[in-house]
Parts: sequence; C-alpha cells; structure tokens
Amino acid sequence: MMACHLIKSPTANSINHWISRTCQIVIARAFADDLLSKGGPIEVLRNRIAKGELVEDDYQMKITENLQTVFERVHKYEPEKPGFFSKFIGKGKRRKKPPKGLYLYGAVGGGKTMLMDLFYDCCQVDKKQRVHFHSFMLDVHSKIHEVKKGMKRDYSSTKLQPFDPIPPVADMITERAWLLCFDEFQVTDVADAMILKRLFTCLFENGMTVVATSNRSPDDLYKNGLQRGNFLPFIQVLKDHSIVQSLDSGIDYRLRAGSGKERTYFIKGEDDDDAVDKVFKYLCSMENDIVRPKILSIKGRNVSFKKTCGQVIDSTFDELCDRPLGASDYLELSQAFHTIIIRDVPQLNLKLKSQARRFITLIDTLYDNRVRVVVSAVAPHNRLFLPEEDTEYTDEKRMLMDDLAIAGGSDNHKSNLFTGEEELFAFDRTVSRLSEMQTKEYWDQWEHHR
Repeated sequence: MMACHLIKSPTANSINHWISRTCQIVIARAFADDLLSKGGPIEVLRNRIAKGELVEDDYQMKITENLQTVFERVHKYEPEKPGFFSKFIGKGKRRKKPPKGLYLYGAVGGGKTMLMDLFYDCCQVDKKQRVHFHSFMLDVHSKIHEVKKGMKRDYSSTKLQPFDPIPPVADMITERAWLLCFDEFQVTDVADAMILKRLFTCLFENGMTVVATSNRSPDDLYKNGLQRGNFLPFIQVLKDHSIVQSLDSGIDYRLRAGSGKERTYFIKGEDDDDAVDKVFKYLCSMENDIVRPKILSIKGRNVSFKKTCGQVIDSTFDELCDRPLGASDYLELSQAFHTIIIRDVPQLNLKLKSQARRFITLIDTLYDNRVRVVVSAVAPHNRLFLPEEDTEYTDEKRMLMDDLAIAGGSDNHKSNLFTGEEELFAFDRTVSRLSEMQTKEYWDQWEHHR
C-alpha cells in the first residue's frame, strides 16, 4: 500500500493537497492497470459470449476493438487542472489533448447501447457519467439559466460587455465528469443546435472524452433543421474528437429476443380495459398499499396522477403525453414507479406530432431506466405510428412560421420542424424498444436492477 507523507506546516495546504491528489491518481492508475491486464471491453464481451448471454457478432466485435482502444487511452489519462503549481509549471503551454472518443451510429436494435454500457462499466475513472443525450441538454439549459441569474453586471459602465454563459457551464460539467457516455445522440431542437459547437468546443478544451450512440451519422445530425448552416461547424468538432464507426449488422436483437415468445404486456382488443384492470389488480396485491392519487413535485411544479398504488401507476396516454411534460418529468416518473400502465394509446400520426414526440421521449426514458410497462393501444406496437404525410397547416404551424419569418417556398419550409421527419426516424427506435419491453426477459431483469 502506498503511503502519502504530508508536510506538517500551516503554509503547506496547497502542496499537501497536490501530493495527496498525486497519490490518489497513482493508486487509481495502478488499479486501472490491473483492470487493463484483464482485457477490458474485449475480454468482458468474450466472457459474456462464452456464458451464452450474448451471441457472437463480428460487427459488435469490431466496434469493441475500437472501444478497447478508447478504454486503454482513457485509463492512462488525467485531465489537466489548474492548481498550486500551474502558475509556475507549463505557463503558456497548450493543454494536452484528451483521448479521442467514439461516435457509434447505426440501425435500431444492433447493440449500440449494450456495447457503450459494457465500455462504461469497464472504465474505472473517478469522474464519469452515462446519460441520455436529451436529459443532458435539458440539464445544460437549466445550468445556463442558473449562470445568467447569478451574473452581476457593471451598470456603471456606459458600454455593457456581452456575457457568454457557455464556458462556466462547461466548467461545471467537466468538474463533475470528464468521461461522458451519451445514449441516443439526436439533435431536434433549434436551441440545442445553436449552442452545441460552443459548448463542446469548451468541453473538449477542458479535457473531455465522449462516447456516444446514435441512429444518425454525424453528417445527418439535425438534418433539414432550422438554420442548419449555423450547426454544421459542430459536426466537424465532433469528428475531430471522435472515432466515427457504424454498426449495421442488419439484425434487430430486440425483435429477435421477442420472436416466438408469449407477450402479455402490450394489449390490443375489445376487452383491453378488463385485461389491464386484471394486471393492475395483480400488481397492487404485491405492493401492500392502497389505490390513491399521487402528486409528484418536479422542479417546483406539481404534477398529479389519478391512480397509483405504491410504486405502480395506472395512467392514460392523455395523462402522460397530452400534457406539457418532458424528459425531466418522465425521469422523475421512472424514479417514483417501477411499473407504469399506459392506457388508451391512439393511432399516432403527424397530426399528433407533439404527443408522438412525448411518447417517444417517454418510452426512451422508461427503457433507459429499466421500468416495466403495460400498454393498451388501438393498434399493435409496430403499426402504432402511421407515416402518412401531414400536408395541413395548423394555426400553430402558421404562427411559428410567421415568428421565424419562413416563407412557404423557402428551404426552411421543408424543415423537420414541419415535416416530422425526425419523429418518423425516431419511432423506429420506439418500436424496437417496445418489442423488448414486452418480453418476459425484460420484466425479469427488473429484479436485478432493484
């Protein structure tokens, strides 16, 4: 065991802190070296294949080889931090570049998230975070708001200096984690698109390494988005700091896992209410609680639900997707309940785009947190979203076009904001995840995540 001999002097606090931190880093790296000798992601994947937990897939193995490279570089890396000696050592010297991460994209169900999670679990670094990209951006916007609220302007000056909240927000993020693993990297919001280049430029300058999964290649991110020209520089920043790799084996393992097995958690038919009632009654019998309404306090707002029992909620599509709820609300829901019933899901189309978008976010969040789901719907899960084109202009669309000064014949008129292309693209992922969420294996694994 390594001993850290500290200097006993009241004036030596900074030196003591530096020595202690150095010892921690050395010990952590020794532990990481031991992990590395055991093989890292490649060794873990091979062991899971040998145990029969996964099938051998040459495409996945090729991805894992690149994840192994990132793993080996990350375990030897420590971001530079300003400290006691930074005033005297390396002044004017450029910061060392962080290890390149991995941007993994491909069709749904190919194992992208599984491989990223395998990599994340292998990485024994002191500051890492695994997060859904949508939730991450919600947190970023919240931090920007906090920074702006805390900003003090000097009104004595005749000329106010512009203030950029992005660098302090980037500092807050990298203080918490310098290895970020993003699931479902997808840009659909114009507000996100406009800040991503500045944000990630600062994050990479701070020493961040990023591993991400996406259904989109980098060049297709924010495709047909409003003011996309301002977003394009971010794509190059992402490519400069990532190995870009595609996983397209042509296999959806979620659909394969459910084929030929009884599915009882997606209910369709004339007697669906009776069937759902029986499921809810059975679940309540295991909760040792009474049926009652519940109010969740989410970021200062009260969100009410009519029918809950312990950690089981019996809700409707209208309750969950016809109200102005978002990823943070669904995340809170996933923490409060282990099983969620969603009744009366209608046939979704582009005329219900806002509700469909919420449903996509809801399923993403529940899947990511391994929440059990029972659904009653008017159509099977793989025919729930109709890709028919919505050519009508609602009053809401016309007002938004007027606000953005978008003419009917302009390129922005074809933006995904109006065509619903992103929703059509993302719903493939929702169908794939719903397929897995119906299986007995998905429900059984919840026992291991409690």
